[in-house]
Amino acid sequence: MEKWAALFAIITIFFWQTVILASADPISNGRAAFAACSACHSTTGVEDSGPHLNGLLGRKAGSVSHFDYSSAMKNASIVWDSQTLDQFLANPQQQVPGNRMPFTGVADGTKRADIIAYLATLK
Repeated sequence: MEKWAALFAIITIFFWQTVILASADPISNGRAAFAACSACHSTTGVEDSGPHLNGLLGRKAGSVSHFDYSSAMKNASIVWDSQTLDQFLANPQQQVPGNRMPFTGVADGTKRADIIAYLATLK
């Protein structure tokens, strides 16, 4: 019986270490958090109701060809990087007043950082 209890304890410890390590991965967390964004934004290079987000970091705001951006986004002098994305994801309407994205923002800074880490992987 002690062998089974020891085996159960080892399996339990391994399971929780795996869960903790998985939850500490910003890219995986960002991919999961991005699920809400995927209702409008593609990661396959195809426009949806929002522009695709492949290659977003380093790209000028409002610059995906064939997407009908608001005038506010077209005229924004933003190049997307970690800082500008963090500010935009926190409060899109404050960062680019008049943009058409119907999204109030992500209040949690860690969640925003995770989403940005995920977006950085999309080429």
